Amino acid sequence: MGVCFIDNDWRRELKESIRTVEHLERHLKITRQERDDISEIIEKHPMRITHHYLSLIDQSDPDDPLRKMIVPSADELNPLGQYDTSGELANTRMPGLQHKYAQTALILATNRCATYCRYCFRKRLVGLKTDEILHRFQDAVRYIEAHEEITNVLISGGDPMTLATDVIEHFLEKLSKIDHLRFIRFGTKVPVSLPDRIMQDQELLHILREYTLHHKTIVFVTHICHPHELSRKTVAAIAALKRASIVVSNQAVLLKGVNDTPEILAALQMSLLKVGVHPYYVFQCRPVKMAKQKFQLPLYRGLRVVEDTKELLSGPSKSFRYIMSHRTGKIEILGVLNGYMYFKYHQAKDPGDANKFFRRRLDRTSGWLDEMNQT
Repeated sequence: MGVCFIDNDWRRELKESIRTVEHLERHLKITRQERDDISEIIEKHPMRITHHYLSLIDQSDPDDPLRKMIVPSADELNPLGQYDTSGELANTRMPGLQHKYAQTALILATNRCATYCRYCFRKRLVGLKTDEILHRFQDAVRYIEAHEEITNVLISGGDPMTLATDVIEHFLEKLSKIDHLRFIRFGTKVPVSLPDRIMQDQELLHILREYTLHHKTIVFVTHICHPHELSRKTVAAIAALKRASIVVSNQAVLLKGVNDTPEILAALQMSLLKVGVHPYYVFQCRPVKMAKQKFQLPLYRGLRVVEDTKELLSGPSKSFRYIMSHRTGKIEILGVLNGYMYFKYHQAKDPGDANKFFRRRLDRTSGWLDEMNQT
């Protein structure tokens, strides 16, 4: 490239992240029962917490919302739910590449994140040995080249920003040569969980800037669910991305006991806009096995929270959509009228469902479309 950079080893912070109960209790006060529960849980679904993220938790508050999102708890021992809530297996074209919607190819580039969120809808693979991660990137490139209806690629996982910078550059180099692609997205929580990965890696920022200015628009889709996640370092990381001409948008998940009040959800949307992040989705928490019981709100209650939140907002801060990522598509949750809840396909797997309005009999306890009656 003709540009010299200092090699900042952000990998050290990742390597030293908290993954065992013994390590956790050196930094966070936990009871003996919590210790036993966490030990049992992480045998099935690993724990990983960076020291930066841990520093954001209020140690004096056992109900701290960030603690709920990242520290395993006894509620995860409840097996209610399922692992593939959105039909990902049915849309897999090769290991690590999914094609559910005509315009979008999804690449699962890694099974690792800097932190393992306890509500993760890919608990079945994150931090675990899996065959669902991409094996040969060139095979994915050939698939995308052969399907001209694909206008964008979403690189996810795991968190692709935990990959080496030269790997990310390789992805961009190959994808940028595909004429029918208009933009490339990275789904990441690294600006929150490991902001030094962004702030200290000038080579990464240079690469991102070069490709987005001269090849394809690059979008970072962040996963920020609570205003307390917007630390000083995270705000600085977002600013660095924006200086590199990266578009930054946010997808939040509506989570019980975390952001399920209008005041907190409104504060999140306003805080995101303040730092230049567009809040475009709030997702209904999926009925994920070992997460549903702890985090999922009934749809009726979620709708009330979202509607009351929008009453507190104006302009672009209230432009986000309340979405359920169902196996049949992304479904917008619209409202309640005369004993029915109304929905619209925001994006559909079956083209025949595109923009379709439909309804289900109102049930104040159901948390997912499949639990509701049509009549």
